Amino acid sequence: MIPFNIPPYIGKEEKYIAEAVKSRKICGDGQFTKKCSSWLESRTNTVKALLTTSCTDALEMAAVLTGVGPGDEVIMPSYTFVSTADAFVMRGATVVFVDIRPDTMNIDETKIEAAITDKTKVIVPVHYAGVGCEMDSIAEIAARHRLMIVEDDAQGIMSTYKGKSLGTFGNYGCLSFHETKNYSMGEGGAILIRDEAAVERAEIIREKGTDRSKFLRGQVDKYTWVDCGSSYLPSELNAAYLYAQLENADLINDARLSDWNRYYRNLSPLAEKGRISLPFIPDHCRHNAHMFYIKTADIEERTKLTAYLKENGIGAAFHYIPLHSSPAGRKFGRFSGEDVYTTKESERLLRLPMYYGLSEQEVDTVCEAVESFYSGR
Repeated sequence: MIPFNIPPYIGKEEKYIAEAVKSRKICGDGQFTKKCSSWLESRTNTVKALLTTSCTDALEMAAVLTGVGPGDEVIMPSYTFVSTADAFVMRGATVVFVDIRPDTMNIDETKIEAAITDKTKVIVPVHYAGVGCEMDSIAEIAARHRLMIVEDDAQGIMSTYKGKSLGTFGNYGCLSFHETKNYSMGEGGAILIRDEAAVERAEIIREKGTDRSKFLRGQVDKYTWVDCGSSYLPSELNAAYLYAQLENADLINDARLSDWNRYYRNLSPLAEKGRISLPFIPDHCRHNAHMFYIKTADIEERTKLTAYLKENGIGAAFHYIPLHSSPAGRKFGRFSGEDVYTTKESERLLRLPMYYGLSEQEVDTVCEAVESFYSGR
């Protein structure tokens, strides 16, 4: 069996968790939380990185920080995970979905401006598969209309757009360290903050609306409730697990890219024959091999290929059901313009096994199974 995913594991995780336990500081913001935050700040060149209990919580924090509320509108692609929308819906905002580009599966930057109204407050680009959205265009639109940007960078750690880390173009960037991501703490995430002025409030929101972070730094003699917030601080044990992988980030990244490139080379002949489509990476983007997907002719062919791979011991998975077609999507949002590509392209996409530790032989086995399926059609 070649599973679809195996959580990343380096070998130092237990050692660091044991160190955290011995420190008697396991509730968060201990040595490993600080090490992870420092690593993220250094690697992404952002002002502040705060670990959170999930990317969902990072998005919720960002929604609070933007000041979004009832009557406001937030623009995002429909092809994304529910948390992207939930974070703003929970603040009372209306979600406005726009179509995606068929090449990168990212939000179509040329459709954003038509969706802007006098109620629009935030644009939320989602960097699908760790491939950057067209951030120059999106930033220009946001600046011209005085809108904020929250980047859903759940899949984009280690990826760049024109040499700059994803998650650092907007006011806030939200990362995921879920077990399916390139670097994992089981459940976890982080919020990247661009402006120094927003850091103090972000710390307060993350600490249940209190100024506890200032208290721990000795800046106040007691802490109290000063704003809205929630418990977004992860356990130190989770941070210890994550830090073992961040220390080896380049090793993991290089291994994944090697497998991604091997998939691409092996499956290129099928793509050249027009049987499948392969991922597209713009020249100005550096991706992190978060996933390798192919596109079939249609949903019927994808269903048959998925079943065929399963019969041959290979795990493969499709991805999001477009949010605008869901019951909650219809209740809390609307689609701006025409759905030309969102549904059609989402029904073609199939993700192949991709994880740290996937061997070259296993990649070859998956490719051979895909080729065998099409040779019989």
